[in-house]
Amino acid sequence: MYTFMVFLHIIGAVGMGIYAILPFVVGKFKQLSGAAQEGLASGLISGGRIGQYALVLQLLTGGYLISNAEGGAKYAVGWMIAVGVLFILIGALSGIVQAPLKRIVAASAKSESASSDISRVQMMSAIIFVIFVVIIWLMSNPTFKG
Repeated sequence: MYTFMVFLHIIGAVGMGIYAILPFVVGKFKQLSGAAQEGLASGLISGGRIGQYALVLQLLTGGYLISNAEGGAKYAVGWMIAVGVLFILIGALSGIVQAPLKRIVAASAKSESASSDISRVQMMSAIIFVIFVVIIWLMSNPTFKG
């Protein structure tokens, strides 16, 4: 069962990859026409949803892996709290970024300017990216109790 959970955990990590490319894709918004902005925003909404499902998968499988660590590894409480807080933070921000993306879709459909929403998405996607990189670093360097 442990090996299967590791497999699911890796699948979840790949699904969270949307957070790694998000700021680079969002950076192209202002170069696109209204219809293209609408399409890109719609795609990012779908990609964000996939990322959120992957995040839930990560939380579930990660919890199992921590509680059933092979070799009796014991993780430091501070490390577990930091990881939990970062996962909650990335989940919250990825949910919050959905609203401006939906407003971009609506504004593009009406041929209105969505520059303030685009700026908000760019800022939040950069923050999500930084948190994602920190999560990757923490996962590759777990802290164990001595």
